Order: sequence, then structure tokens, then C-alpha cells
Amino acid sequence: MHLVPFDYYSDSPNAGVGLTHTASLIQAAREQARREGALVLLFDNGDALQGTPFGEWAAEAVPDAHPLSLAFNALGYDAIGLGNHDFGFGLEFVNRFTAQTACPVICSNMKAMRGSQGWVAQAILQREVHMDGQDLPVRIGVLSVLPPQVTRWEAHMLRDKVESADILTTAQRIATKLRNQGCDLVVALAHSGLDRAMAEPEMENAVIPLAKQNEIDVIVAGHTHLTLPGPSHSGLPHVDSKRGLVHGTPVVMPGWAGSHLGIIDLTLELDEGQRWRVSDCRVEAAPVRQATGLAPENPEMARLFAPGHAKTRKRVSHPVGSVTKPLHSYFSFCAPDRGLALMAAAQAAALRPYLAGTKWEGLPLLSAAAPAKFGGRAGPGHYTDVPAGDVSIRHVADLHIFPNELRAVQVTGAQVRDWLEMSAGVLNQLHKNEPVNLSDHKRAGFNFDVLHGITCQIDLTQPARFDSAGRLTDPSHSRIRALEWDGRPLETDQLFVVATNNYRANGGGQFPFAAVARQIELPSLRIHDILCDYVSGEYPSDPLEQAPRPFSFAPTDRAKAILHTGPGAYKYLDELAEYKPTILPEDTEGFLPIQLTL
Repeated sequence: MHLVPFDYYSDSPNAGVGLTHTASLIQAAREQARREGALVLLFDNGDALQGTPFGEWAAEAVPDAHPLSLAFNALGYDAIGLGNHDFGFGLEFVNRFTAQTACPVICSNMKAMRGSQGWVAQAILQREVHMDGQDLPVRIGVLSVLPPQVTRWEAHMLRDKVESADILTTAQRIATKLRNQGCDLVVALAHSGLDRAMAEPEMENAVIPLAKQNEIDVIVAGHTHLTLPGPSHSGLPHVDSKRGLVHGTPVVMPGWAGSHLGIIDLTLELDEGQRWRVSDCRVEAAPVRQATGLAPENPEMARLFAPGHAKTRKRVSHPVGSVTKPLHSYFSFCAPDRGLALMAAAQAAALRPYLAGTKWEGLPLLSAAAPAKFGGRAGPGHYTDVPAGDVSIRHVADLHIFPNELRAVQVTGAQVRDWLEMSAGVLNQLHKNEPVNLSDHKRAGFNFDVLHGITCQIDLTQPARFDSAGRLTDPSHSRIRALEWDGRPLETDQLFVVATNNYRANGGGQFPFAAVARQIELPSLRIHDILCDYVSGEYPSDPLEQAPRPFSFAPTDRAKAILHTGPGAYKYLDELAEYKPTILPEDTEGFLPIQLTL
């Protein structure tokens, strides 16, 4: 919930994101449309309720007047779609929020199994188009879909409360229904990204086949934090990334955190049956930071958010303990990450009492942690950076930004190996002849799980064993070498307990172990709270704090990789000494490229 241009983790301004900036673009677009006599519709496409400490404060402390519902109402939104992260605080919270929002809140492929739900499956907007000196009616149907996997990812909040359905079949059914109800246009708010071109059941990123459905005129995409039009989708089949067309259908994806305003301009004409149809279109993802400067903050929105912003800053400044060394994620993909090690130890410390006296007590305990802030699509400032010394709640949130809960799974040595193979897929295959980017920008860094308590080498000269959907690429592909526990090779059938989070245990990231691993029942334990208690000394120091380095790279014939990290990494460059780093000029996005010799 990026409402204001502020980084609560570093307690500093963060110009270029936030609804206060985007609201100015909305206002400018409305004024232009008004001058041209055009109809304007304003939509949000989900994941608006979670993502910053402001969102957590609002979810817990503001039952009757959520700042985002007030903002949606003040800005005159026509419809709101829901995303998977909107359910991170539970169903009751979503229902409370929707009751405060004046426009329809839509989710077509999820419904409550019993009781009431605050959203609808579709909406029909009755509007008028000015043409030839007269106002002519137009009916716009709106549907909204999100990844059906959310019921697994957030099972601790949604189990036995809601059920989800496939994106493509739901959209086809609802779009056809809207047409039969006399809609001239159908808009799909698709909280989903662009990935595979062929339709498959239960797709998470289904926009390419979705755009092929004839009943849908316009798609607002999302979920993957990319932009369209823009180069990030170039090369995908059936996608015109420069014009924002997919199978000829206009599609916009407006970045993340209010960084862009998605704009689709449609030219309508009446066909022979006096029904509206789209004759031309223009698609734009307008950034708040343009060549002419940064879009100003909307003063009305700034005033609206000011009280909650101040209370959030006060809340996250509460001290919880101290650390002796800085914790950062600039080198998570190649060097020991003390922040991940701390999180792993805290998870293990919280889990051990629940294993005591059970059949799992004697099994080796591992702990999985992945970087929450790793640059990537969020930009060169999106890294954990906690200085040594006193630690407050904001620093803990910087280590783990999601409202996840602790989970534990029983796995075999073979499943541990596959877990690590899937994690290693975040990294690119290296070659001797030329430097290659270390990480694959198409795969999310939060899927780089580091398992503490074992040791291994990653051979990046080999292709990835699993693709991003967790499918085996080739049985002969393997990157994990010298996999050991307690100095001994892991046996295939050896049993382990792994501390992890609900997202991963429930299938998030498509890790192959999740479908077969046995989950160990635990009470509700938020990882954020566990970290606070561990840093404050509420939990005893865990043996995993003394665990050896979890991974290193297998030696190669002087292969080189380029790590793209944030400029804040300058002060920690000594941690890369083993790679003989060479600093390269900052790229156009502001990342610091560092060439590593492996």
C-alpha cells in the first residue's frame, strides 16, 4: 500500500512512488479528457492493501475509515479489482474494506464458501459518450480475475472460507454473460502477468491467452510489477510491447507502487447494428518520474494520508534490540547474507519448542529464508540495509516485508536437493566466453531460498533443472554439488524438518517439494513477530547461528558474472573480495553492475 512517497524501512523520502504522485497524473488525464469531451473511467487492479508498514498499520488500527477506501472515493474510481496480496490480512478485513468503498469491488474467480462477501463477480457501468452533439449511452462490463493459487498461498487466512477458479474459464464465462446482458465493451481487470502463450489450467500469469478471447475489449494487467508498453515484454509471442497490444487487444500494465498511470485511449464507433465497437486505441504507461521532472504530489491526497503516515512512522520507530553487524541484501545471490541467517535462526528458535516431545524432535532442523528486497523490478533502492546498532520495528520489517506466518515441513534429502535446484534457477547459466548477468530478471528474487543448516555448491555452468513453473527441464540437468549436512553427504531418503513460511509451504513459487512434503501443524506465528522477539532476546540464541556458509559456487574456468545491485552496496564491497570484483558504470536504471570472477 504505497500511498505516500516514503520509505518506512529507511525512514526517508522515496520520490517516484506512491498514490499522491499518481493522483496528479489522474487529475491531469481527467482534465485533458474533459477538454476533448471524452468519457473517463478509472480502475485499480489489485494488491493495493498490503506491501508497506502503512498498510499493516491501517489493517490493524483503522476499522471504520481505511485511508485507501477514502482515497478511492475521493478520486472517483469506477471499479476496483482485487489481487492476491489484498487477502494477506484475511477475509474479514477485505469485507470491511469493500464496505467502505463507494464503487464496485470485483473478483470474478473467487467466492465465499459460506456467509457474505464484500465483492461482486462483475459490474456494469452505465455511461454516456458525446458524439455529433449528443450524449449516447454505452454499457461497459467489468470483470476481475486474480491468480487462483491465492487460496493456497494464503491458506492460513482463507482455508474453508473461499474457493477460487481458473482465470481463463472464468473470464470467458463472465465476459460472455456481460455481452448477453447488453454490454458494448468488456474490460478485464486481470491481476495477472504475461508469460506463456498457450492456455493451460490454473495459470498464474494468463494475460496472453486471455487477450485472445473475443469478448474482451480491454485488459488492465498486473501482478508481476512490470510495465506495458515497455521493453520488459519484448520478444513474447503475440505481444506488441511498443504499442501495448496482445493478440491485437489493448493491454496496459502500470508498473508497481504507483510508479505509473496506465492509460488506454479508445476510439469508439457505432456499427451497423448501432452497437459500439473499438475502432482505434492508444496505450501508455505514464511514469510519475518523467524527463520533464517528477509529477507533483496531489495536495488533497497528501492531507488525507498525513495522519496515518505520521502514526506509521511512530509505530515502526519502536526499538526491539540491537545487532552487531550490518544486515543487507545487496549480495544475497552470491555471498553470505547476515539478514537471511538471522531470519533462519529466528524461525528455527521459534519452531523448536513445537517439535519437542514429538516424532520430529530428533530430525535435523533446517531453515529456509529468501531475500524480500533484491532490487529487480522495484529498482536500485529496493534492498534491505540495516546498520549495526540499535534495531527498531522498521528494521525488522526491512528484513521481511510480507505478513507471512511460520510453517514447518518434513522433507527427504531428495526433496531438499530439488528445493535447492529450484532456488538455483533464479540464477543464469554462465559461459566462458562472455560475462552473463548473475540473476535471471524473469524470475523473482524472493524465490531464491537459502537453506541454512546444510552446505552445497551451485554449478552455474549447468542449465537449470526446473523452469519458473517448477517443471523439470531435463532429468540430466543438475546444478547442486557437494550437498552435505553435518559434513556428510545427504542421503536421498534422509528425513529433515525445514522451517519456512506459509507462502512457500503452500506452493508459492511453484517449488516441487510443496506438493508432497508433509506439513507440521503449528499455531499462528507471524514471522515479523518472531524476528522482533529473537532480536530482543525473547528466544534463546539458536544453533543455526553457528551454521556454516549455506552455499558457494562450484569452481569454473574463470567464468564471469555481472551482479546488478544497488549503489548502497559500495560500503560493503569488501564482502565480495573472493570474486575479485570489478565495478562497472551504473546502468540507465541506476543499478550498480559489478563483474565477478567465479
